[in-house]
Amino acid sequence: MALYQYKAVAPSGETVRGEMEAASADDVARSLQEAGNIPLHAALADGGGLNLRRLINSSSKPNQREVGQFTQQMAILLQAGLPLDRSLQVLIDLSDSDRTHRMAEKIRDHVREGGTLSDALEAQHGVFSRLYINMVRAGELGGTLEETLARLSDYLERSKDLRDSIGSAMVYPIMLTILAAASLILLLTYVIPQFTPIFEDMGAELPTLTKIVLGLGSALQNYWWLMALTVFGIVMYFRGQFANPDSRLVWDRRIIKMRWIGDLVAKIETARLARTTGTLLINGVPLLGALSIARNVVGNTVMQQVVAESAKQVKTGHSLARTLAQGEYFPRLALQMVSVGEETGQLDQMLLKVADTFDREVRTTIDRLMSLFVPVMTLVLAVMIGLIVMSVLLAILGINELV
Repeated sequence: MALYQYKAVAPSGETVRGEMEAASADDVARSLQEAGNIPLHAALADGGGLNLRRLINSSSKPNQREVGQFTQQMAILLQAGLPLDRSLQVLIDLSDSDRTHRMAEKIRDHVREGGTLSDALEAQHGVFSRLYINMVRAGELGGTLEETLARLSDYLERSKDLRDSIGSAMVYPIMLTILAAASLILLLTYVIPQFTPIFEDMGAELPTLTKIVLGLGSALQNYWWLMALTVFGIVMYFRGQFANPDSRLVWDRRIIKMRWIGDLVAKIETARLARTTGTLLINGVPLLGALSIARNVVGNTVMQQVVAESAKQVKTGHSLARTLAQGEYFPRLALQMVSVGEETGQLDQMLLKVADTFDREVRTTIDRLMSLFVPVMTLVLAVMIGLIVMSVLLAILGINELV
């Protein structure tokens, strides 16, 4: 059993906060529902300590996690039958974040003055994406705002899961690379130089490998600042390359054509495009409008251009699957599924299936690449350390022969 903090709405409409011991957050939600409350949030209690992150970020805009939580809670309240302004007031009362609190107050005031929710969201200047605002606007026009927010919540959660899975998979390889580099630098700048006076005193001719290793160590000790400036210059060069649209297009074309990395990028972008387009279509946004919005979530500029060109051809009556196939970047399986969706009149549902399929493909591909990268990196580190140790041993053996 663990202690959970929860937020809920009582049958009277009052906001409720509290703590409860339970085996899981789902058990807390069930207990609240059995008592007639509407559960909004349940999480492990953090002991009530000082939240430094909240203090640091108190003046900034809500992040994606907070936007997702806001969307989920709004959907729950509207589905429970609460009016929009009352739902916003509940979120204001329950908000733990100052920036979310201020944002919800601005949205509530805009709605109470007679504005629509979509206009209120647009007035937050960059907090909510164009996709988010257009879906809410379509939900308002169709009278399905609560369902739209529920789908938006699901979309944001799945997009977050994909980002988190990629980020989590990269943590260990990055840490391994940093530790490997630190180990090599420590050997070359501290351990190996300890032998230099010994070799100089003996006056023996050193093996070529030993000279190379000693030279690297000396370079790192004396010219580390130059190496740091070189690395900084390379980073700034690539930042400039990716900031320039023409250069970015060239690099993105190179990346997408790489054997393994290109396949992974194509799957990630396909999942993003399919989920965004499918979510917009299922909420009543026309296909051309959906493609216009969805192409902005595609990070690779080459594939983004393919989507833009596809939208132009779809406007003249061409098939979406065939126009996307002309770029030869989207996976064949995805194109076939889109084609089936067009033929059966269920393009929105099929696009969501494409997104689910390639989300799984991305996770599988990343796991395979990381499972290959880790032993390769370990082997490279072992070889580098072995060469350094061998260089010292060869020098010592050479000195012993002279003695």
